[in-house]
Amino acid sequence: MIQPIIMAGGSGTRLWPLSRESRPKQFLNLTGDKSLLQQTILRLGTFTHSPPILVCNNQHRFLVAEQMHQLDLKCDILLEPEGKNTAPSIALAAMKSMQNGDDPILLVFPSDHNIENSESFKSSLEQAIIYTERGKLCTLGVSPDRPETGYGYIRKGKQVSTESTVAEAFEVKEFVEKPNVEIARSYLESSQYYWNSGIFVFKASVFLSELKLYSPDIYASCQRSIQKSRKDLDFIRIDEKEFEVCPTESVDTAVFEKTSRAVVVSLECGWNDIGSWSSLWSISDKDENGNCNEGDVLALDTEYCLIKSENRLVSTLGVRDLVIVETKDSVLVANKNSVQKVGELVKLLKARNTDEWKVHREVYRPWGKYDLIDLGSCYQVKRITVNPGGTLSLQEHKHRAEHWVVVVGSALVTKGDKTFTVTQNESTFISMGEIHALHNPNEDILELIEVQTGSYLGEDDIIRYSDTYGRN
Repeated sequence: MIQPIIMAGGSGTRLWPLSRESRPKQFLNLTGDKSLLQQTILRLGTFTHSPPILVCNNQHRFLVAEQMHQLDLKCDILLEPEGKNTAPSIALAAMKSMQNGDDPILLVFPSDHNIENSESFKSSLEQAIIYTERGKLCTLGVSPDRPETGYGYIRKGKQVSTESTVAEAFEVKEFVEKPNVEIARSYLESSQYYWNSGIFVFKASVFLSELKLYSPDIYASCQRSIQKSRKDLDFIRIDEKEFEVCPTESVDTAVFEKTSRAVVVSLECGWNDIGSWSSLWSISDKDENGNCNEGDVLALDTEYCLIKSENRLVSTLGVRDLVIVETKDSVLVANKNSVQKVGELVKLLKARNTDEWKVHREVYRPWGKYDLIDLGSCYQVKRITVNPGGTLSLQEHKHRAEHWVVVVGSALVTKGDKTFTVTQNESTFISMGEIHALHNPNEDILELIEVQTGSYLGEDDIIRYSDTYGRN
């Protein structure tokens, strides 16, 4: 029995301004018409496996659920109360996989990587499974082809098997954090290091027994957390109080660097973790000048650039080796050799207490999305899109009034004790403190323009009385 586990946490700050805390890179369509998370799931199609277990945080739960709905796929979604690195996340999923008395082989994947050769990827996993069936804990390593400073590394030890029927595997000697370029170059020249793919294969029982032996605090806390978990709509909520005391640690240091069972198997499949804009440029289709252009782009005397435009014309003249990314509220211009430092820009934005590091101008909700069109000192204007069947919660606002104008479709509006329909070109006014709700009963989308006025317009000015999606 094979049980996929997908790690869907992480913020992907080095791909700002597209990737942000509210919608990080794993939920973006960076390499095709499916998100990286969806591609990770679809890549498993060649295996017979149980429904995947996805681990994510509470903030992204509806993004995960919606993307699985788009694939018409059922899965268990575990909600971590807070990020504790990979060891607790994998432990929770492993314990969940054994709740019915099963002991599956776990395939643990990050949700935000790109794989070019699916057949080679499958072959490497099959070879790792052979070692797993012999009681080994396997990780997959990628042979480096350049002195990369954006990846962690695995130093290999002695060879485990010389059988001709299985791929070579090596003991795991140590995991190394992202090095500087001089050290990375020495790793490449030594041929003793792999890039750390973050992909693991092992039996659930073997992993948990090693975790209990080498990191008993993590094991005990996760065991209590999963035992006290509860079902909430499509989600499994991990007990917050029990998980709060769990140590924060990677699976590398919690288990793999301590156990004698760890082996690394080579993964040669065109792997890329898309950890930076230069990584995305390297795997993208390019024109005759080495440019990867997307959107309304006019590039003259421009070479080896990545230019993405979401909303307006971006023109370049006489430039080389640049990354230019335009969104509705932000523009990034960086040299390709400096993109590993984009995360430092995000830290500066956080220090300035501005919203651009965290949310897009277009914000997704479980019922649809809204786009903040205009903002003033005592007003803001939003374009609201409600999916078919979507419902905004029954709510009230203490500090603002709202004026709704339907521009596409028709809305079922509740105000106080009255419910009525508002159709295209019609409007309604929600006074301050008035209890109200909005529903799209149609098979097509509903769009409306919302004008908010008041002394405070923050998203936290909301009192919910009932909500289809279980939000407080």
